[in-house]
Amino acid sequence: MAKRWAVHWKQWQETLHRYIRVAGVAVLFLVAFMVGRYWANDEVHEVPSNSASEVTTGREANHDEIHKPVAYTCPMHPHVRMPDADDKCPICFMSLVPVPDANRVGNNSSAVNIDRAVMLSESAMALIKVQTVPVIRRAIQHRVAMVGKIEYDETRLAYITAYAKGRLDRLYVDYTGITVRAGDHLAEIYSPDLLVAMQELVEAKRMDDRLSGSAQRVGSNNRSGVDLFDAKRSIVASTRDRLRLMGLTDDQINAAEHDGVVNDHMTLFAPIGGVVIEKHAKVGSYVAVGDRIFTIADLSQVWVVLEAYETDLPWLRYGQSVTFTTQAYGDELFHGKIAFIDSVFDEKKRTVRVRVNVENTSGRLRPGMFVRANVMSSSTDIGLGIAPGMAGKWVAPMHPEIVRDEPGDCPVCGMALVRAEDLGYGSSSNQQEKQYGQQRLPLVIPESAVLRTGERGVVYVMTTMEQGAKFEGREITLGAHGEGFFVVRSGLSEGEQVVTRGNFQIDSALQIQSKPSMMNPDRFNEPSGYHHE
Repeated sequence: MAKRWAVHWKQWQETLHRYIRVAGVAVLFLVAFMVGRYWANDEVHEVPSNSASEVTTGREANHDEIHKPVAYTCPMHPHVRMPDADDKCPICFMSLVPVPDANRVGNNSSAVNIDRAVMLSESAMALIKVQTVPVIRRAIQHRVAMVGKIEYDETRLAYITAYAKGRLDRLYVDYTGITVRAGDHLAEIYSPDLLVAMQELVEAKRMDDRLSGSAQRVGSNNRSGVDLFDAKRSIVASTRDRLRLMGLTDDQINAAEHDGVVNDHMTLFAPIGGVVIEKHAKVGSYVAVGDRIFTIADLSQVWVVLEAYETDLPWLRYGQSVTFTTQAYGDELFHGKIAFIDSVFDEKKRTVRVRVNVENTSGRLRPGMFVRANVMSSSTDIGLGIAPGMAGKWVAPMHPEIVRDEPGDCPVCGMALVRAEDLGYGSSSNQQEKQYGQQRLPLVIPESAVLRTGERGVVYVMTTMEQGAKFEGREITLGAHGEGFFVVRSGLSEGEQVVTRGNFQIDSALQIQSKPSMMNPDRFNEPSGYHHE
């Protein structure tokens, strides 16, 4: 028993000594650490102010201060500025990224903001593969493609109407599509009013004969005989005018007057030659004065009515040549000239009607045919209201398709012709048109040079510097577009170098630093409206 207790006592003493050694080593390490910290702090405080360590520390502090961001911005909304990196974008709640001081210029920096401009070194330009072209003056061609259909010439339509009420007893043209000539008889109408008027004419003629004999017997010096003679002349003239208003021709009236035959039927004749396109009445039907019986269309000339979109309007002018094809005749080209551009815009179709007058003496073009038309226009035409070569011409105000070299009257309506310039169709003088040369060609730039936002067009103009180049963002006013070029209305001068490749990268550099750019106009250059408390 005593021996067993002795063994346990010895094991307990060995365990106790082991813990005491471990605790002692830990205490020694702790003391050494505290003494080392004390000595280290004491050495820092004892370093002289002009020591090398303080100079090194000052340089590191200055370096950190230069590279310390002055603000933080959102990658998606670069106009947002926040002072703390832990903030979130108040718009999209993305994490913010630091924005270096725009005034800092490092040795390795390749882009520096200068107001609306960016400076790029040669290596940076080579990296983004910047390409530029000069702003030049040139004419650009543009093909305007339009579709439409052939329609009747509205100025060559005639309506055959009843001049007196009555009954249609006979229709010589009893179906549509018949070709008639001017003067062909079309229908016969029984009219009681016609019968009464012709009887009055016969009676007036008989009275005229009796009064003529009485006047001769009384003598020409007798005043009463003269009055009777004038009265009978007045009755005959008024009766003839009445029959003429009822649609009778002078030959029909003369025959009735001399033969004394009373006719209760009147014959309607075709006033023009053409095709009967509508028949509005049947045999036996009664018609009133003014009721339409036939419609005749002269198809020797037809209209080609085309639909032009808004973007095509700057390229269309009065007098331009138009070529078109029809499905009936394959690739055969027909030609015409623009005679009218509608002043009213179709809001549903978003198009404007363009009318082309086309000769159709062969009758091959039929109303209702579908056509595809093309107009080749040049930017030299833009600014002139009429095609080149039309200045100095005389145009009919009511019929602009009537163009003459000399003043005169319109053969259609009789109105006096006026100068094309007075109607806004032409340039102000022939001399201006003669001078329409290289110096008046429009300024153009490639379409790849323009950054479009829908409302604005932005280009970057390059200016060569001693080291690299400066790229200035500039808003311009664009004109017509064609052949891969834009006409520049304002904002650029001839000879300036514009960027055609790499402009998106240049614009991105401005956007990140919240400078005026394509998507970041001048108003975003002001301090942000978001404030962090």
